[in-house]
Amino acid sequence: MSFEDEMKAALDTFVVESRELLQDMEDGLLGLEHDPNPADSIGAIFRAAHTIKGSSGLFGLDHIVHFTHVVESVLDMVRNEEIPVSAEIIAVLLPCRDHISTLVDGIAAGILQETPEQHALGEALHVQLRSFLNGAGQSQVQVVSQENEQTPHTSGGGAMDSGNWYLSLRFGADCLRNGMDPLSFIRYLSTLGDVVNLLTVTDAIPEIEKMDAETCYLGFEVVLKSSASKEAIENVFEFVREESTIRIVPPNSKIDEYIDIINNLPDDTELIGEILIKSGVLTKHELDECLRLQAQRHKGADGKASEAPIGEILVKQEMLQQPILNAALNKQQQVKDTKAREKQNIRVDAERLDKLIDLVGELVIAGAGANLRANKTNDVALLEATGEVMRLVEEVRDSALQLRMVPIGTTFSRFQRVVRDVSIELGKDIALEISGGDTEVDKSVVDKIGDPLMHLVRNSMDHGIEVAALRAARGKPAQGTLRLNAYHESGSIVIEVSDDGGGLNRDKILAKAIERGLVMSGANLSDKDIYALIFEAGFSTADQVSNLSGRGVGMDVVKRNVTSLRGTIEIDSEMGVGATMRIRMPLTLAIIDGFLVGVGDSSFVIPLDNVIECLELPRLEVGDEYMDLRGEVLPFIRLRQLYDVPGTVPRRENVVVVGYGEHRAGLIVDCLLGEFQTVIKPLGKLFQHLQGIGGSTILGSGEVALILSVSSMLSQVTRKSKQNYLQNG
Repeated sequence: MSFEDEMKAALDTFVVESRELLQDMEDGLLGLEHDPNPADSIGAIFRAAHTIKGSSGLFGLDHIVHFTHVVESVLDMVRNEEIPVSAEIIAVLLPCRDHISTLVDGIAAGILQETPEQHALGEALHVQLRSFLNGAGQSQVQVVSQENEQTPHTSGGGAMDSGNWYLSLRFGADCLRNGMDPLSFIRYLSTLGDVVNLLTVTDAIPEIEKMDAETCYLGFEVVLKSSASKEAIENVFEFVREESTIRIVPPNSKIDEYIDIINNLPDDTELIGEILIKSGVLTKHELDECLRLQAQRHKGADGKASEAPIGEILVKQEMLQQPILNAALNKQQQVKDTKAREKQNIRVDAERLDKLIDLVGELVIAGAGANLRANKTNDVALLEATGEVMRLVEEVRDSALQLRMVPIGTTFSRFQRVVRDVSIELGKDIALEISGGDTEVDKSVVDKIGDPLMHLVRNSMDHGIEVAALRAARGKPAQGTLRLNAYHESGSIVIEVSDDGGGLNRDKILAKAIERGLVMSGANLSDKDIYALIFEAGFSTADQVSNLSGRGVGMDVVKRNVTSLRGTIEIDSEMGVGATMRIRMPLTLAIIDGFLVGVGDSSFVIPLDNVIECLELPRLEVGDEYMDLRGEVLPFIRLRQLYDVPGTVPRRENVVVVGYGEHRAGLIVDCLLGEFQTVIKPLGKLFQHLQGIGGSTILGSGEVALILSVSSMLSQVTRKSKQNYLQNG
């Protein structure tokens, strides 16, 4: 892999991890106002900003470092309770989070430099942040500039008076192999202050024939003029701390600390001494004293060396207090625990996962073909072997699909921000309640359900939940409630968007539908049929057009998108109480367990989760459209007639009783062929208008079978039954 490819891979990882941190940051900010103990959340938000800033510095993304540094400073003051948590500070920090997200999106698009528009927006946000920094009752915190202005940093350990820090850095041999650029750490140091002097140490470089191009031999002696805290400077090297030797001496430290540094320096102590003197770290007298004490320590009265170096990172003796040491040890253990957990997880590219699912699908088809041919041979040993192969293929299929299953709560949590922003825009007080967030669904479904949910949420907030005055008049609390819920039901996932608003106005919807010619005047429709009219294209009952709704677009898009996912949507509503939009969709869009049936020479696959039972068709009269199923009236569909399948009707037919939600029906077929693992192949655009067909699959014999969409077929049955009822009175 070339250096360019490695950098691109590293940047891709940076983008993915930054987006995750930004989502965590948004979730934390949204919950901050109502958190009785916000300290942990504030700490998590601060760490997210700090990590993004640090990672950006490693890649030389100075514009992200520049902007995030100020955000970090404000968060640090919030963390230290110098700035109180309030709606005002959150209202500023959320757009700042969005701006960082925009900058990261630019990196993902290959834009590594800040655009003029981004710079202008960043400066405008900095102005808002400065108002909090300057009004916090502390000494004004200066904002870091692109020209490396001096920036006090108060991360954790508290700011110190500006002085010269001495850093002795020896990077690990595998630093380059691990994707780290030593110079990026020096660039990042410059965001905390001014690099007064820099000496590159190359004494570890071997003879040229023994050199390894991927091994790092570099070290640096750095003098940094900064008022940053020691913790802030240490955190610069967080990503290389374990494999490198980092020694940090604060300004005005004791002579002993410099002696220990000099003990571990290369042979050229004269050059190091000159740097220390010119930088104002030590006077010439102090340096002479260091060298004298150094010589005494290396050779005691008995001629033996004494006193080992102090350690990897030096601190003042007065800082060696037990609480500080305990905190440092706890933090070190937390880092180790985090890295141990990270080793248990790996990040897999989505395209590779999709490729795996495709290959498993082909394996399912090939396995079915082998099993079919084995059945024709009547070879017991071969049947056992193919049966075992099919069992293993099924396990591989389930495991592969499980890799793509993700909790829907990730999608739900993103609506916290939507509800907050839209509430402010509408002038309403609305709270979001989430339940069933741990319900798992295929990632392909999660990716495609976001837009429909967005329309439903915004519609409920705009049309459903009333303004505070109207709610008070109806005896409701001033704060409205929007609920997102998810659960599994019969092999499907059900997602509900509910509100405690005014509900749908049945009469108003019906009148509008009659006015537009969607319904005949005098038609006898159920409440659910009337509610379903809001999904017609261009349909709206809004008295006024707003930025959110009222133009008659959106709800028809919701239904179209849900239908494309082989799902359905229905509405429950009660005037003055509220409404619930309920979406039902399959758990996965790739592979399903199916039940294979035959009609003439054609084969059809019914999703197994929709199959309730199978039975022989009882004797019916000509023209019957219903049958008696143990005292229950069951409508049925003859697949031969529905799809115009040629051939002679067999003497004995079968009924497959299917269900979806609360609806039931029977499908009349010629023969039952048993369970079948089905790889779903989408229909081409030419056939997407077909009702009752959810896709196709390839059988083991090589033939194509249509996969039935039970939800669509049951909708047809329901409509047909109502038409017959209206026609026959």
